[in-house]
Amino acid sequence: MTDHDPQTRLDPRYSDPAATATDWAAAEERLRAAELFWISTVRPDGRPHVTPLPAVWADGALHFCTGPEERKAKNLAENPHVVLTTGTNTWDKGHDLVVEGEAVRVTGEGRLRELAAAWEAKYGSFWHFEVRDEAFHHGPGHAFVFAVAPRTVFGFGKGEPFSQTRWRFE
Repeated sequence: MTDHDPQTRLDPRYSDPAATATDWAAAEERLRAAELFWISTVRPDGRPHVTPLPAVWADGALHFCTGPEERKAKNLAENPHVVLTTGTNTWDKGHDLVVEGEAVRVTGEGRLRELAAAWEAKYGSFWHFEVRDEAFHHGPGHAFVFAVAPRTVFGFGKGEPFSQTRWRFE
């Protein structure tokens, strides 16, 4: 979905003098490896909604799934703008990433099968999905799949040195 390298900028206001901008390839690898993300959506009345979920990085986008009756799906029906966050829960170690973009529903059984295989490869057999009717099926429920191609990503290096990198896709 993102087919080009982003504009990369280190923000010196929030970075140690010795810090350098993190390479986009390193950020992509962190997105690929991350197991848990926090998704932020906006309720129809304007209040925020945040919840954890697993996601898969594939073809330049983060992919997640949600049941059509879940709060995040209802929010996305009104406002597709989302933020997905991942990282570590420490102050001075690790790297946090914040992905801003628009959630677009993924359809097409071939593409959904590819993503179902990616989920199972990353998370194990518990996350085995059948694909039919333009959705993932697991047990009695089904889920829509969404892709978020980043518009802007923020990276926060924590520790020696502290850094803040912004990648902008245009």
